[in-house]
Amino acid sequence: MRQKVIDRARELGLEVDVRRLATATATASDAARAVGCEEAEIAKSLVFVADGDPVLCIASGSHRVDPGLLADALDVAQVRQASADEVRAATGFSVGGVPPFGHDLPVVFDVSLLEHERVFAAGGDGHSLFEVDPRKLLECTGATAAPVAAEPA
Repeated sequence: MRQKVIDRARELGLEVDVRRLATATATASDAARAVGCEEAEIAKSLVFVADGDPVLCIASGSHRVDPGLLADALDVAQVRQASADEVRAATGFSVGGVPPFGHDLPVVFDVSLLEHERVFAAGGDGHSLFEVDPRKLLECTGATAAPVAAEPA
């Protein structure tokens, strides 16, 4: 899976070093601990179902995605988080390892990620990550940049 991510990144004009780590990186907190960064610097790839179709949201690891804000960004009536089976069917990857590209889904990019010089994204499985400039990631994915973070409780 890692090679698939590297190959797709190259097709998009990105050179990435997908690192396989001994510790799990399936959650934002696990990933942040594994690479020694803040959770906000984790670019988590979450699949949602918007009016029946799968979409990808690249969001900061320190934020929850607000389905209403995501629906607004996509101009759809209804958004819900995809099930694990729906994630695999839509992307070819399991939850916790979904990379931000390589699945040809519409993408919404959480603007809060642009506050960072670098972010870390999943590299195809729950033990792999790569570092990338979030501006380059936004550009190469053709994503819609939008504020999708839920307000803190």
